[in-house]
Amino acid sequence: MMMALLSFIIYHFSFNPVSAQTDRRVQYKPYIDLRPMHFGILVGAHLQDLEFENVGMQTVTDEEGNVTNRLITCDADRWSPGFSVGVLAELRLHENFSLRVTPTMHFGAKHLTFLDLQNTDAADKPVKQTQDLKNTYLTLPIDIKFAAPRWNNHRPYLMAGISPMINMTGGEQDIIRLNRFSTMLEFGIGCDFYLPFFKLIPELKFCFGLGSVLDKNHVNELRDANLKAFAGSVSSAQSKMFVLTFYFE
Repeated sequence: MMMALLSFIIYHFSFNPVSAQTDRRVQYKPYIDLRPMHFGILVGAHLQDLEFENVGMQTVTDEEGNVTNRLITCDADRWSPGFSVGVLAELRLHENFSLRVTPTMHFGAKHLTFLDLQNTDAADKPVKQTQDLKNTYLTLPIDIKFAAPRWNNHRPYLMAGISPMINMTGGEQDIIRLNRFSTMLEFGIGCDFYLPFFKLIPELKFCFGLGSVLDKNHVNELRDANLKAFAGSVSSAQSKMFVLTFYFE
């Protein structure tokens, strides 16, 4: 759908000379895209989520050596907001293509809910355990940007790329801990807006993790035997993010 829309924009503005002659306006920063390199800064907001795969019934040995069966589920029960800051470097490859590197820090957290389905509280509801999984990610996205021809003072584009990530947080006694290193695929849409003194670029992208980000060895490091049952309730975790970014060049 986005490719079809961008193709229509490119065709309309490139091959419709009547419209081009009647709707032309003064162009701000007319030569900015001809530079071989662009630099800037970025700020934004994002939503984080984790999609867990639960193991179902598990056999647990407590501190006294008793063996029991436990059925515990884990879920990130909402998309959690955060904010992002970073810098931009963009290399012009072609009139319509560029290579972009945007080192970025993402600050946020995920709210996890565990339900012990075989044990109930005073209200006859499954025993609940929660965790606020704080995340500070250092990412190095490497993207290809495909832009339509500039029209007056705006230029829509599509982008796609890969983003290596370093997770810089994680407590030793957290129930769930994520891997230190992971990778995400990302794709999105944006538009360059040419203003009198700078270029503003809003962009919306979706990021999807490659492989599980769950630290499976962490369960063996927990000292609380009861927490081990909760930590062992999941076998994998897939990370996802929606990111709204504003670039300034």
